Amino acid sequence: MDWLVRGGILMAPILAFSVIALGTFLERLWVLRKDLILPEDSLRELENFLKKKMIPEARTYCEQHPSPLARILFAGLQQYGNPRALIKENMEERGKAEALDLKKYLGLLNTIASVSPLLGLLGTVSGMIKVFGTISVEGVGNPANLATGISEALITTAAGLSVAIPTFLGQRYLVARVERFVHMLEEYATYLLNLLPPSIPDGEEKRT
Repeated sequence: MDWLVRGGILMAPILAFSVIALGTFLERLWVLRKDLILPEDSLRELENFLKKKMIPEARTYCEQHPSPLARILFAGLQQYGNPRALIKENMEERGKAEALDLKKYLGLLNTIASVSPLLGLLGTVSGMIKVFGTISVEGVGNPANLATGISEALITTAAGLSVAIPTFLGQRYLVARVERFVHMLEEYATYLLNLLPPSIPDGEEKRT
């Protein structure tokens, strides 16, 4: 704990950033799991319903077993009976919303990765100001006083980089993971859309 005190007041936000970054990374790891986003059991059940033209059962299943894939299909099933283009459009809009949800908090991690080294740099400047202030008053005859300012500068710089580097790497890992899931969602959603039995031809309106 001594290094927290010697690092100065800027160690507090750097430490807070480290806690927030770790918590956010772990939360995203928990959320971005294949069994939550693309559950294989749900895919098989929905595939079976659509092949058997059991549209009401598929809609009910989507409501009872929510997942990004199920919510995307449910958006299309809500328009079933309308032209296929409208069904596809509805699924695409829902897919965009699900993609945004998967990307949640990634911007926060990027901000922490960017700001943490700047706080460390600010600590460096603050420490060096103290060093030169001490020199101007006492000269260079007391190394202990100079060491205090230099220590603050080095500690905050190291702390800022120690937070920024793993946060940046973690954020890039999560971005790649999200992109992979979004691509898989698009593929599976297209596959399920193609399994939907024809409702009415494009250009015709739904009969009441």
